[in-house]
Amino acid sequence: MTAAPKPATAAPAAPAAPAAATGGPRDFAGMTALVTGGASGIGAAVTRLLLSRGAHVAVLDRESAGTPPGALPLTADVADDTAVRAAVSRTVAEYGALHTLVSNAGIGAVGTVADNPDDEWRHVLDVNVLGMVRVARHAMPYLRAAARDRPGAVSITHTCSIAATAGLPRRALYSASKGAVLSLTLAMAADHVSEGVRVNCVNPGTADTPWVARLLDGADDPAAERAALAARQPTGRLVTADEVAAAIGYLASPAAAAVTGAALAVDGGMQGLRTRPAG
Repeated sequence: MTAAPKPATAAPAAPAAPAAATGGPRDFAGMTALVTGGASGIGAAVTRLLLSRGAHVAVLDRESAGTPPGALPLTADVADDTAVRAAVSRTVAEYGALHTLVSNAGIGAVGTVADNPDDEWRHVLDVNVLGMVRVARHAMPYLRAAARDRPGAVSITHTCSIAATAGLPRRALYSASKGAVLSLTLAMAADHVSEGVRVNCVNPGTADTPWVARLLDGADDPAAERAALAARQPTGRLVTADEVAAAIGYLASPAAAAVTGAALAVDGGMQGLRTRPAG
């Protein structure tokens, strides 16, 4: 007796992103965090996470209108040293201390090395690299002071990128800026480990954020471009802002007291995996 043929099955769809976790520990209770670029995308997800875990949070953003409820909105541009100094001072005046700095503000750039003019190079490096330097410079005295009272709990976390460790097409300027952020993270970790200030970074893959949505809107075929971006990550989907925020939350938390000088990839396996193409 011949067995009936099995019905054909469609290729499995890419897995959906998990829902963001709710509730959780209050491990940031009594701590103050400053999040740059915290009014949208990954920064807003970080802000919501830290608030949910008990932190006081100040958000430094050029457009602070989107600051999550419960956080202190501070309108400032990381390219403006005077405004950055004032925002850091306001944070400490409001909450009495500073324990956690999340330097997330940044901008993108598209093109080969021949495409971006010098002025654009200067602007992107000024925001993506010097912006982090400015905020850290003004925050460091307060972070050092906080570290004396809460050993292991004081940290700086930079939002870097998979572009720092993988060659991506038409991202020469952006990749150069994020490569500098990775090196800056390691150098700062070495400089400040003896002071009790931990310094780490996260390297997101392509994340489903408003910034990426704007890039897709400019493509000839946004749907096809989105599918291509999802396909280059072994998980078959874009990373979510909440997933990146969860990684930042770990690196900034007291649970990561022994973690400094680390670069945590949140990229769906893009950095480390070499999977076979489907089909």
